[in-house]
Amino acid sequence: MSGTEEFQPIRRTEVCALGTARRIAAMLDLDPDRFREGDTLPRGWHFPMLAGETRRSELRGDGFPGLGVAIPDMGLSRLVLGGRRVTFLADIPIGAALQRTSKVASLTRKEAASGPMAFVTVEHSLAVAPHGTPSIVEEATYILMEAAPTGRAKTVAAEVTDADIPGGDRNTIVIPDETLLFQYSALGFNSHKIHIDKAYARDVEGYPDLVVNGGLTTLLLSEFIRNDLKLIPRKLSMKHTAPLFCGNPVTLTANHETDGWHLGAFAANGLRAAEMKLECQ
Repeated sequence: MSGTEEFQPIRRTEVCALGTARRIAAMLDLDPDRFREGDTLPRGWHFPMLAGETRRSELRGDGFPGLGVAIPDMGLSRLVLGGRRVTFLADIPIGAALQRTSKVASLTRKEAASGPMAFVTVEHSLAVAPHGTPSIVEEATYILMEAAPTGRAKTVAAEVTDADIPGGDRNTIVIPDETLLFQYSALGFNSHKIHIDKAYARDVEGYPDLVVNGGLTTLLLSEFIRNDLKLIPRKLSMKHTAPLFCGNPVTLTANHETDGWHLGAFAANGLRAAEMKLECQ
């Protein structure tokens, strides 16, 4: 069932502020002064304009405020990002006013062998005001699950095995640390505790360390595309298959195949954590 009748679209006026663009640059260890009002916002840097406005008293127990819209609890206390699709239809100038529309596009409940689950897809559009034609359309799908079973941290660790990391046409290594996770979460107004509260991530959700934001993985791959591959994305599709953890090296790979570019993010043990299919201009 869709179950979206109770959720009304949220419409907001956002600003692609120069200060925000410069802070993203600083987070990525780029010179903030390279960016001026009127410059084109690098593709993938739009995430702060999708931030939610959920009151602190109304947050889910895991602290997640939702991206653009609040995500219901539904008795399912764990949440992860399953995937994301982004279509870039036009550039956004730094300094421009934008019209954002965010809505719950679908909500599906199911019974799995591990227990009840729900899939929530949130859709956003960003249009440069006052034209009204979307510049970016994004869909993000979240997976909601029951509380982690006792001892899950040991289970997660036990599932990790040594493996070779597949090579690509192009590769690079990044190490997301606590500062990067904090800055990314702050820029996106994301208080999801698995990214910022190590004790919660370990003791409540059973992870061995802070979890790297799925959106941050997308951003790091987008920067790999921009800086290393020298490509301009037109459409990207992300699928998250395993968590990445703070302080561990992440290998980003890119392979050019007949149907386009395929990128991956691999943990140090060779486990593929995310994959991206890319269409370029």
